[in-house]
Amino acid sequence: MRLLSANSFRKLPKPTIEEAIRSLTSTETEMLRYSWAFWARNDQLAPEGEWIHWLLLAGRGFGKTRTGAEWVRYLIETGQASRIALVAPTASDARYTMVEGESGLLAISPPWFRPSYEPAKACLTWPNGAKAFLYSAEEPDRLRGPQHDAAWLDELAAWRQLDQCWDMLLFGLRLGKRPRTCITTTPRPLGLVKALLVDPDVHVTRGTTFDNLTNLAPSFQQMILSKYEGTRQGRQELYAEILEELSGALWTQGLIDRYRVDTAPLLERVAIAVDPPVSTGEGADECGCIVVGLSKKKKAYVLADETTQGLSPLEWTEKIVKTYYAYLADELIVEVNQGGDLVETLIHQVDKRVKVKPVRAFQSKLARAQPVALLYEKGQVHHVGRLEILEDQLCHYDLSANTRPQSPDRLDALVWALTSLVLETNQTLQIKSL
Repeated sequence: MRLLSANSFRKLPKPTIEEAIRSLTSTETEMLRYSWAFWARNDQLAPEGEWIHWLLLAGRGFGKTRTGAEWVRYLIETGQASRIALVAPTASDARYTMVEGESGLLAISPPWFRPSYEPAKACLTWPNGAKAFLYSAEEPDRLRGPQHDAAWLDELAAWRQLDQCWDMLLFGLRLGKRPRTCITTTPRPLGLVKALLVDPDVHVTRGTTFDNLTNLAPSFQQMILSKYEGTRQGRQELYAEILEELSGALWTQGLIDRYRVDTAPLLERVAIAVDPPVSTGEGADECGCIVVGLSKKKKAYVLADETTQGLSPLEWTEKIVKTYYAYLADELIVEVNQGGDLVETLIHQVDKRVKVKPVRAFQSKLARAQPVALLYEKGQVHHVGRLEILEDQLCHYDLSANTRPQSPDRLDALVWALTSLVLETNQTLQIKSL
């Protein structure tokens, strides 16, 4: 049982706090600095019981990384584990977040029991001989063979090869009397995540960004919370809700994940599509801006989401022109339904060399989007890396609904880009072949 925590200590009378601090020796002060039992919130401490998996499902900034690192440290210091797997979405995530990050294992370990780290071997070794090995969820076969008695799995919902990596990990989790895992992740509506929530061997801890708000930078509160509070993305990333995909949405997360890639091949053409806002200032629509490339095999690669919001017409125009040159784009596709020729005029006022292709919508959003969604089903579209906000809009926007929330500007821009690069190109090829 916890006798005292930092939160309860702060509630003591000020003279009592000052007297307690004065009474500490330098050694005691150093010990207290690294006492996780003192500093942690209750929801950051490992639960009691006979669980096998501890699923910490929490929003951004909750303190998931610190919790996972402290759990690993506790197991090693108490001799409960000696061969631990550290698994992250990528190798760089494992190194720069789980090990070298500001809340990673090196930072939270006390000087008298700090592990040595060998990046080339992807291994940490503690003074008592315990070892932790780094793995990337992009390489599940690396988990085929090694044995562990514990595992810390970070951002499980972002693992590229989730099921394969999970299976390989479980096969190797066979050392010790009671091998366990700590899973720290922001949620997504994935089959494994939902299965873990109802598994009797899983202890679930839920948390939100707001549980740790006092320790987060003021700029984070101003920029992130104000932008995402009250949105579907905010419900997932801040409140850690699992958002089910809408039945009326044309895309699913599983479909996008199936064809996701890390890098794009050599591209023949690059297009940037823009769905300009019709209003400015706070609360205005976004200026959708999506970058897509086309390979020699006529496969499309969604390279980036450069959408902005709240900028003046001149500001978002300048941002678009910079993006055009940054990606060496061949054309800039601009929807002109609302602004007419004004948008093209604004772009050419900034730079006359930009090749602008104006497009006008004569069909409904649903009619324009359906052929593009079909390209995804055929495996002709690949997202390069994760484009979370764009993907959230694709999977959670019902284009068939009679009433809808604000305009899906990212979705619209994506549809224009893929229509121009793939659908119109295919039609041209078919005509030439006749």
